[in-house]
Amino acid sequence: QVQLVESGGGLAQPGGSLTLSCAASGFLLRYYAVGWFRQAPGKAREGVSYIRPVDSRITYADSVKGRFTISRDFAKNTIYLHMTSLKPDDTAVYYCAKGHSNAALAPGDYDSWGQGTQVTVSS
Repeated sequence: QVQLVESGGGLAQPGGSLTLSCAASGFLLRYYAVGWFRQAPGKAREGVSYIRPVDSRITYADSVKGRFTISRDFAKNTIYLHMTSLKPDDTAVYYCAKGHSNAALAPGDYDSWGQGTQVTVSS
């Protein structure tokens, strides 16, 4: 049974940092695309970043490029999202997700989702 469990969300000040974790079980990260998405109140879910398994290609949304870093630990079967220079616009529920091997940064390419973790950026 596929399961994804996010952690690490919380309150951060503008300009601050947070690192999210997503522990995966029921499948191996090395064989599937894994991504981070977020959804702010009243807005659609948007892609933040993903890693593709076939060539380890990493893609970031323009809104987070240069500030967020996605990584994965095969030994722990866990993915991370290190977020720096946080802005109030980064406030959202963050989700990790498992996609097919050629998935891109579109929610429809992903078939399993975590429960989400809240990130709030405010002074």
